[in-house]
Amino acid sequence: MLAVPEMDLQGLYIGSSPQRSPVPSPPASPRTQESCGIAPLTPSQSPKPEARGPQQAPFSVVVAIDFGTTSSGYAFSFASDPEAIHMMRKWEGGDPGVAHQKTPTCLLLTPEGAFHSFGYTARDYYHDLDPEEARDWLYFEKFKMKIHSTTELSEQCPSLLEKDTVRWVLTVPAIWKQPAKQFMREAAYLAGLVSRENAEQLLIALEPEAASVYCRKLRLHQLVDLSSRAPGRGCLGERRSIDSSFRQAREQLRRSRHSRTFLVESGVGELWADLQAGDRYVVADCGGGTVDLTVHQLEQPHGTLKELYKASGGPCGAVGVDLAFEQLLGRIFGEDFITTFKRQRPAAWVDLTIAFEARKRTAGPHRTGALNISLPFSFIDFYRKQGGHNVETALRKSSVNFVKWSSHGMLRMTCEAMNELFQPTVSGIIQHIEALLERPEVQGVKLLFLVGGFAESAMLQHAVQAALGARGLRVVVPHDVALTILKGAVLFGQAPGVVRVRRSPLTYGVGVLNRFVAGVHPPDKLLVRDGRRWCTDVFERFVAAEQSVALGEEVRRSYCPARPGQRRVLINLYCCAAEDARFITDPGVRKCGALSLELEPAEGGPDAAGAPPGRREIRAAMQFGDTEIKVTAIDVSTNRSVRAAIDFLSN
Repeated sequence: MLAVPEMDLQGLYIGSSPQRSPVPSPPASPRTQESCGIAPLTPSQSPKPEARGPQQAPFSVVVAIDFGTTSSGYAFSFASDPEAIHMMRKWEGGDPGVAHQKTPTCLLLTPEGAFHSFGYTARDYYHDLDPEEARDWLYFEKFKMKIHSTTELSEQCPSLLEKDTVRWVLTVPAIWKQPAKQFMREAAYLAGLVSRENAEQLLIALEPEAASVYCRKLRLHQLVDLSSRAPGRGCLGERRSIDSSFRQAREQLRRSRHSRTFLVESGVGELWADLQAGDRYVVADCGGGTVDLTVHQLEQPHGTLKELYKASGGPCGAVGVDLAFEQLLGRIFGEDFITTFKRQRPAAWVDLTIAFEARKRTAGPHRTGALNISLPFSFIDFYRKQGGHNVETALRKSSVNFVKWSSHGMLRMTCEAMNELFQPTVSGIIQHIEALLERPEVQGVKLLFLVGGFAESAMLQHAVQAALGARGLRVVVPHDVALTILKGAVLFGQAPGVVRVRRSPLTYGVGVLNRFVAGVHPPDKLLVRDGRRWCTDVFERFVAAEQSVALGEEVRRSYCPARPGQRRVLINLYCCAAEDARFITDPGVRKCGALSLELEPAEGGPDAAGAPPGRREIRAAMQFGDTEIKVTAIDVSTNRSVRAAIDFLSN
């Protein structure tokens, strides 16, 4: 079967035919692009993918930046001592009783749009602005962004003045699509973190993968098994850990000393040496904005990881609890008032959100007493002026009967009220996990790591254990649960090949023309040109959704520019969730990006294979097994590299 990319068909050559005749373009074709004239030199069926090991550059230090919806931070390690992970120093500012190894993801811009500050500094400065002046400033919070300072690193390693000695790692949710990942990379280029010429200095790490890389190195005393916790305990860190729960398994494995010694000497954590049967596990990354799920299998003998099912999850993060609180205030005081108050009294609104965040962290499933949340005086005064009566009257008249008014100027929330705020988000997380566990690829998994900032919540821990413990799933929480992704990202930067096999989240391919086969192809796809019958809009698949793809595995295609002097080849890429799409016009199939090949001027005369002048084979190799889709290309006649890139932001 012959395949012709369905772009600009003017002057194309059919690469598989001995008689390479040009195929004219149909008049007024809606998908024609002048720069896209190419012809394939390989049939539709891909050759067997080839795998090659990733090239490792000699970096002196790995720096990981975790930009979360709620908070952000960085960590690093030196090549001379890769196991020693250094955390960021305590941020300036901060809230009492809260660890400051991360800072709020808050950005403050001046009225002119210039950068002013980030983190606690931004939040506190904005808070202290005069309300009238604050209206002109631009304040953003709970969003994902990128910013960095190398001051702390430079003090410890002067050689870092040479930028090429640093490998940077940016974390993103695994459920993010390729355009979002490319956006992060483009932002890093614009910020001067790395240059496009040294793109290999920057790695995009998937957050649950990073957590998995870290968890596989943990020892038993660094974990908490939720099923072994005494009822009623509301905080993380009980002395009883996972050790006693697996004592019997450990004793059995000690009879096979060779197996245990082999795993430990391979660098695998003590947990895995003790749990040879638990080499398949789920990581649930519960952050501020999303729940991100991944399923890994520990491979022997080197302790590499294999993804068993594509990343899944959804927008069920801790921010959902904050939004529920805001909606609760709207039910009591009116949505219009809350909107106006946020706009006209921004500092007081920041105070209110800080007060709620502090009480949210103390909420637990077995708490019996009410929680008091301080209302800023500005809120009380503004409501009296806007509403004509006081907040106590508003509470008494509202339909919310589990929030009362304290004479000390506080909202007094019952346990039922706090449970109602948590319930939608927590239920959404559990539903995503349960849906994942129903997949046939995940059957038999008995271990779940609960990680991420929201995993610190006793409310979430209790709900997940109650829902999933009955299914025989052991729920385990690392002691430093909020820093798991950050530390894992550093380890990932040291050894990007640790995740050896991933699952493609989508089906990717291009639109081509194939020989029309009556009875197989729809009549409305028939195109007749120069006596030849073609089927249009055929979806030529590069990789299928759910397909396992090894790191370094390549899908190769060869193309020939249609014109001798052509300097650019542009090929539209399509994607879909279905594995069996036949045409680019099928429901769910969409254009997702473009593959571009920048060509140097062709040398005159026939090439080594005896092809006529101007006929050039450009061989493109695409990799789908990394965290980003990558492409390289060479000019076969000269064996020189061709500048190749995939743009997912062009749409």
